[in-house]
Amino acid sequence: MRRYQTKPYRMILEYLETIPGKHITAQEIAAHFADIGEPIALATVYRQIERLCEEGLLSRYFAEGTESACYEFYDRRKSCIRPVCFHCKCDVCGALIHLHCDELAGIRDHLQSEHGFALNPYKTVFYGTCAACLEKALRGEDTQEEDDHGADHMPGTDARV
Repeated sequence: MRRYQTKPYRMILEYLETIPGKHITAQEIAAHFADIGEPIALATVYRQIERLCEEGLLSRYFAEGTESACYEFYDRRKSCIRPVCFHCKCDVCGALIHLHCDELAGIRDHLQSEHGFALNPYKTVFYGTCAACLEKALRGEDTQEEDDHGADHMPGTDARV
């Protein structure tokens, strides 16, 4: 059964289609529409996000130690094969790094074939220290404060890897 597409649903879907693979929170989605003069209530954003998750167009991630989820758009209408994706969470600054890595895919395959364990890469989060925080530590700078490492290292966003 096809569901009715409300204006907020269409607006949110169209926006997410412009940022595939980027991690985003419900608050960031609401802020985007407020910034462009088309405000959508946060409760409405959450309802539409839930629907998009049910439809398989959004993946939801909960990083340990955070109260809010972040989401990633994946358009299964364009490809039935979803790329393998892992995530790395920086213990220092909180950055959630989106990681496509063939080496890790090999580990996933090894776990399946040798140990009978099917790893879910979309729910797998590796914890450690990001490159920017490692660099700060090597320079002897304080790495305990949350810091702006640039748009690609902000918590909840993608990073270049």
